[in-house]
Amino acid sequence: MSSVAEARVATTKAAKYAAQLGKHWTHNLDVQEDGEARLVTFPHDARGANWKGDALVTLDPQGEELLIRIEASEDGQRDGLKDALERHIDRFAFREVPLSYNWRDVA
Repeated sequence: MSSVAEARVATTKAAKYAAQLGKHWTHNLDVQEDGEARLVTFPHDARGANWKGDALVTLDPQGEELLIRIEASEDGQRDGLKDALERHIDRFAFREVPLSYNWRDVA
């Protein structure tokens, strides 16, 4: 993986949102559970794309924060996943929106 980004999202429902999003994506993606965390694999060819490799998204509840980590094969894949994650989480968190996603690139 060559393009990594993380965001810490303040919410009292971090575990709930990680579980909901993981369950939402189990119908068409590989979702693994690690305690309360969810690891979601986005195939390189998802939705007609042709990225260099698969992407891994980790949704890790940490108290009153949801740590989101994207490990993508390319910057464009990473940026598309940022947008997709924000839209999906905001749908589940409609009572709390707008949530703040302060993305940072990770070396």
